[in-house]
Amino acid sequence: MERVELGRRLGVEGRADGHRDVIIDESQPVRFMEAFRSAVAGGGTVFVMDPSWGAVERERFSALVRFPGAGLQSPSAGSQSQTAPARSEIGGRKSEIDHGWLCLPTGGSSGALRLARHDQDTMAAAVHGCREHFRADRIDAVGVLPLHHVSGLMAWMRCALTGGRYVPWDWADLEDGRWPQTGAGNWFISLVPTQLQRLLDRPDAAERLRRFRAVLVGGGPAWPDLLDRAADARLPLAPVYGMTETAAMVAALRPEEFLTGRRGCGKALPHAHLQLDGNGTIQIHAESLFRGYFPGWREVGGFWTADDLGHLDEHGGLHVLGRRDTVIISGGEKTDPAEVEAVLRTTGQFADVVVVGVPDAEWGSVVVACYPAGTRMPDLAAIARCLTCELAPHKRPRQYLPIAWPRNTQGKINRQAVTALASSAVRAPRPPG
Repeated sequence: MERVELGRRLGVEGRADGHRDVIIDESQPVRFMEAFRSAVAGGGTVFVMDPSWGAVERERFSALVRFPGAGLQSPSAGSQSQTAPARSEIGGRKSEIDHGWLCLPTGGSSGALRLARHDQDTMAAAVHGCREHFRADRIDAVGVLPLHHVSGLMAWMRCALTGGRYVPWDWADLEDGRWPQTGAGNWFISLVPTQLQRLLDRPDAAERLRRFRAVLVGGGPAWPDLLDRAADARLPLAPVYGMTETAAMVAALRPEEFLTGRRGCGKALPHAHLQLDGNGTIQIHAESLFRGYFPGWREVGGFWTADDLGHLDEHGGLHVLGRRDTVIISGGEKTDPAEVEAVLRTTGQFADVVVVGVPDAEWGSVVVACYPAGTRMPDLAAIARCLTCELAPHKRPRQYLPIAWPRNTQGKINRQAVTALASSAVRAPRPPG
């Protein structure tokens, strides 16, 4: 696909004279879509910002995208877009006008901002894989995730590239029970686990969600109790695995598989192939893989190593165990926070919970569970009874801390911030010998 064809699918005919690099810093969906269409037609590099960023993130972004001689300054919050002269060649590579021109922010849970390069071909490959996997010629979507995030952007792209309808909708309206009128179609909706949990707390939401062809759930691990509630409600749930670097999902469990009792993130989509290295780290080869982190480039071909650990079940389905960089090592024993969090959620004592490792001079780290300040204090005795049966001693949290809850606009938790808050809040006790 040519870039001009992507513009045509988005409703923009032709290409503007000259090539201008554009920064999009917009939270309102309609204005974002207008700015994105114009930027695609403009022919230069397109940089997408998260409007919720503070000064630190904006300074980091400015340092990444500063153009030699262009005098580009750090964009201010709320601005729709800014432009600067586009470059026709970087490092001897193909022009960004056609290749790797879309730079999407990513940082995972580490908080280290990077800009992943995509273009019309990587996005088209991701859309084709999704359509084939779910056996849907046309994809319609209700969009409640922000368009500056890959999950929100790709929901729109799936509609645009398959001739479907895209309905941007405010999450607050959905949470309050105000749903869009969609009518017939292959309707999809993408949610993060926290959003799904909040909807299931409403008596009318399950019936509404059952009308969708698939409810895509990603952006973080969904805990077992939440999945069980969704299954009991007969929701067409599709847990997915993907990231900014893969233009959203590269694996998905189909709703019909979920409702037969399967769990995990399902098989790789047709455009992708997954494997595990000797340490259980997920490796990905996909037509939708990013071109590199701006201003650099990634070599074409081969597998790209993600930051996640996983395993494949007997059906070839992927199960994500957690991030490599979140593994807690205490006294030489390794603990996967996701495993501990899943067990803690089954106790019914937490509205939300995150497990981190707090530095300890003797043990290296100790396991600490954090939960949102202002919520109900957990029953520690009940938790202890549950964990005694479910977890080895070294995996059980040594302390439970209420903290200010650092989630971003996509509902993802900032684990780096949680660790910092936990470390400063209390001196962690030593685990028993």
